[in-house]
Amino acid sequence: MKPVNIGGHPAYQKRVLEQLRKYYPDAASSLPSSTWEILEKFYALDLSAVDEIMQDRYSVFGPDPRLPSDMLRSVMLSIEFKVTSVTAWVADMRENHLHALLSGFNVGDTPGIGTFYDFFSRLWCSDKNNLTDAVHPPKEKPKKPNGKEEKAPPVEKVTVKELFEKLEQEPPADMDACTRLFEIFSSLFLNRSAEMGLINLKSLALAGDGTPVYTAAQERKKRTCNCLENGIRDCKCNRIYRQPDCNIGWDSHRNRYYFGYDLYMLTASDSDNDLPVFPLLGPASRHDSHGFIYNWFSMKKFLPDVNVTKLLLDSAHDAMPYYLYCRKHHITPFIDLNGKGGRPPVYKDDFTIDNDGVPICKQGFRMRRDGTESMKGRTKFKCPKISFKGGAITCTCESPCSDAKYGRTVHLVQKDNPRLFNDPPRSSNEWKLEYNARTSAERCNKREKIDYKLENGRHRSTKMWYCRLFAIMMCQHLDAWALPKSSRLKDLFEQAA
Repeated sequence: MKPVNIGGHPAYQKRVLEQLRKYYPDAASSLPSSTWEILEKFYALDLSAVDEIMQDRYSVFGPDPRLPSDMLRSVMLSIEFKVTSVTAWVADMRENHLHALLSGFNVGDTPGIGTFYDFFSRLWCSDKNNLTDAVHPPKEKPKKPNGKEEKAPPVEKVTVKELFEKLEQEPPADMDACTRLFEIFSSLFLNRSAEMGLINLKSLALAGDGTPVYTAAQERKKRTCNCLENGIRDCKCNRIYRQPDCNIGWDSHRNRYYFGYDLYMLTASDSDNDLPVFPLLGPASRHDSHGFIYNWFSMKKFLPDVNVTKLLLDSAHDAMPYYLYCRKHHITPFIDLNGKGGRPPVYKDDFTIDNDGVPICKQGFRMRRDGTESMKGRTKFKCPKISFKGGAITCTCESPCSDAKYGRTVHLVQKDNPRLFNDPPRSSNEWKLEYNARTSAERCNKREKIDYKLENGRHRSTKMWYCRLFAIMMCQHLDAWALPKSSRLKDLFEQAA
């Protein structure tokens, strides 16, 4: 049968209040404040729209289903209470009446394990639990970098430029199975955060960063050939993989190999709460410079109306195609230099450029910035040895390189090298202040992995990992919504008492 939510969210609130009074008559004094905070958040959270969104995922025949709004609320509650196993959560709701009634179920009538897995399948818009076939040739393992905390070199056979051109014409289909999950996240959480002023989708500054997600201790696979019996151990024949979307990658933070995913997250860097905007789970061996491009064009397909004005990325993304793409689409890039991209040895015949994109004069002094002409696309630098003391203009350099009154000036034209010559320049306080917000992506990833225990799920399919990840992202937005100073649920409870 199709789910029918009679009474909507008020019916849920009434059911919670009645059962709370019945099973926890002394809840006002016995429950800790942290539990009351969670109670209040979910009591106010209206998920009734989920029942409408999920209508086409249910048949017109059969018994009455559990309400999708109650099922999703229960999944989010398991995230909040740090219960990482579906089996453990089902057992917990049978013993802990508080978790059952807050989910929206009647005490003593909670769903079983199969009901939850059936709900996850309804959230997943694909007949397969993974994005790729279980049978495929062995994937290439990234090479170990030379230095500590360095990222492994890319294993992809396509360049950043080629990938930009390819995906701009044909966006990736990696996230198509998450269509329903993202619809719920976008309509009920991302858009509401925008309405509350926590995030600005009309002028969005995005920070991007990849992070390893460990899914197993080792790669599990089975041979489909007899090469091992013939003494050939490293053949390239197909294997059957238990987790075909995962592979072996390099964890630069822990300096070791790992098996799992590379989670690339786009975060609103101008939000005070480090709110997530769009996720993508890729193979562990995928380099961040490629992970961003897959994520970016997937996000453009799901959020076509979002206007991104700034991109804040680390040095792994320091490649010329990034700057050219940003200039073409009127996006201001804030990308740290990685030192490997090089810089022009000589500019304007007799000036060199330092690591921040600042010209160095013949005497070896960094020149002084003297404004940016945005309309002409250039930044002006002047002689650092010019003095204005006592109303007189003098050059204090022992060997002046110009007899001009204000000394030698240099204009860095952005189109000559948009990677080094950008607006604002890397040497400016404006650039540094904006780039400092890039750490919002790292804080967002930390909140998902450490606070909400993303890796503790121990799932074996991409379907389950995405369901868990989106539930965590919903909780992140829910936590950012300001609660009233006084607990409305607690006030109603005490009035009845």
